[in-house]
Amino acid sequence: MTRKALAELVGVRPNTIGDLYHERVKRIDLDLLNNICRVLGCDLTDLLEYQPDNKEEK
Repeated sequence: MTRKALAELVGVRPNTIGDLYHERVKRIDLDLLNNICRVLGCDLTDLLEYQPDNKEEK
């Protein structure tokens, strides 16, 4: 499935999917993630991986 097709099925602009694909986002809307999972038939853990921030707390 192309990013454009996914965007159409999810109901967002293709640029939004492109930004997610290229990791150019700082925040992700949970409803958007839910819609992507629904369209792709996958689970949230298939899309995301938790990586702790290595910055030291002051």
